[in-house]
Amino acid sequence: MRAIDIHIHVPEPPGDSGAEEQRRMAGYFKAASLPQSPEEMYEKYKALDIFGVIFSVDSETRSGDRYVGNDYVAEVVRKYPDQFIGFASVDPWKGAIAARELERAVKELGLRGLKLHPTAQAFFPNDTRFYPLWEKCVELGIPLISHTGQTGVGAGTPGGGGLKLKYAHPLHLDDVAADFPDLKIIMAHPAVPWQEEQLAVAMHKANVYIDLSGWSPKYFRPVLVQYANSLLQDKVLFGSDYPVLQPDRWLKDFEALEIKEEVRRKILLENARKLLKL
Repeated sequence: MRAIDIHIHVPEPPGDSGAEEQRRMAGYFKAASLPQSPEEMYEKYKALDIFGVIFSVDSETRSGDRYVGNDYVAEVVRKYPDQFIGFASVDPWKGAIAARELERAVKELGLRGLKLHPTAQAFFPNDTRFYPLWEKCVELGIPLISHTGQTGVGAGTPGGGGLKLKYAHPLHLDDVAADFPDLKIIMAHPAVPWQEEQLAVAMHKANVYIDLSGWSPKYFRPVLVQYANSLLQDKVLFGSDYPVLQPDRWLKDFEALEIKEEVRRKILLENARKLLKL
């Protein structure tokens, strides 16, 4: 296995609102083309010899758009178990329904974690109204991937499509990490413009990690490279943000970074293997 990509958005069914959002984001990321099916995603990752974590995002309350569903993600995993594991997503605003759905997704569907996007879902992770969801994660023994920093969703549109970046400040997750020390938290993406705050949280909280998805490594800030290559070498994970950022493009740009070879293997493979207990 060459690497583990911990941040893959499964291609949404044609005509679904999520598929249209991915198309808009592809323009923002200057992606040449998008995959049309999970089969195409599978062929890409198999050819590259990269294992992956796939998911979608449930933002029904804020957006009004139908969530493609955890059953859909689980179906793709069942079809390609040699290449992917899946994470569930729930809408935090659904309260007890969200907690029950998360339990079903893990216990009945076999999904292995929770993916949330505070900006797209319009919630603050440290709002205690959502703490039952973190309690459920701890009970189920699953990690959380939560978006941090600016986002390609709505980027470049008037008003950013109504999305507000404030929800994705990494310090909100610092509160969650402090209050739930047994919860493994992966802060998704370099958290621009709060890069140093993100690094501080990961340094201070043993249960917090960073995935490097959503940005080509050639745009990484020097301070991120410095920490990834040294103090945080055991807590930084490869992620692409497929399909809008392709894993082969990410890996090509990563090769150009001055990273120690032993650290490079940790980032691409070993850190995720340990965290996900693969």
